[in-house]
Amino acid sequence: MHASRTETAHQAANILGDSEVRSYLARIGHSQPAAADPAALQALHLAHATHIPFENLDILLKRPIAIDLPSLVDKLVVRKRGGYCFEQNLLLAGVLKTLGFAFTPLAARVRYRSHAVLPRTHMLLLVHFADGDWIADVGFGGEGLLLPIPLRLDVESRQHAWTYRITRDAGQWLLQSRRDDPWTDLYAFTTEPQYPADYEMANYYMSTHPNSRFVQTLTVQLTTPGVRHILRNLELTEDRGTSSTSRMLSGEEERLRVLDSIFGLHFPEGTRFRGHSAATPA
Repeated sequence: MHASRTETAHQAANILGDSEVRSYLARIGHSQPAAADPAALQALHLAHATHIPFENLDILLKRPIAIDLPSLVDKLVVRKRGGYCFEQNLLLAGVLKTLGFAFTPLAARVRYRSHAVLPRTHMLLLVHFADGDWIADVGFGGEGLLLPIPLRLDVESRQHAWTYRITRDAGQWLLQSRRDDPWTDLYAFTTEPQYPADYEMANYYMSTHPNSRFVQTLTVQLTTPGVRHILRNLELTEDRGTSSTSRMLSGEEERLRVLDSIFGLHFPEGTRFRGHSAATPA
């Protein structure tokens, strides 16, 4: 089993060069890990999740979403942009592979804010250690993990202002979050390994299909341990776990200023994102 896991991980992520690793670590404000252990994974995961924003802006600028590792390094590290799950987690996979972690790439069906059975369009990683496996996922956006979580049944994981657990439902693993009660479903997954072709197809659907959430709604999110900043079209929200506040931006120019000042995303004056000048209801 371990050999097949390692083979799958090789297929899902190339190895980065030393300069690329240094640039990535500088991008997330983190130092070189001393070992490929759970503590190092937790530190890398938190640093990545709190420094690289979740965003789908290129889709709304009619630009293709490339998910090969050199393109991801250029976009998320060199040009200091963000991305969505395939971009974020494939970059993390490349880093983990280079640093000596063993993992299996997985796919999930999103359940957050949906009662329909959706296709497997979310990527996550199952990272393997001698004492058990952990879920790593820096690409879910709102309500997503800040830290990796052990793949252990019904064990609560408190992550600053947010709480998570992994449970079982209909033969699948299910990641949930909780603010009060009840628990909220985020996504369901199995441990079946995924291959680059699986992600290419799902990425194409998410970035081009008219029914895709990312084609329909502009979304940018950046999380700190104390607050999640969320921009949906022209609605800006600060979510502190126990409370949230929202306001409407005045228009495109204020949105560009907010993208710069809050999310660290710089676009030229006059940039327009297709069809998204009104807020999407929460």
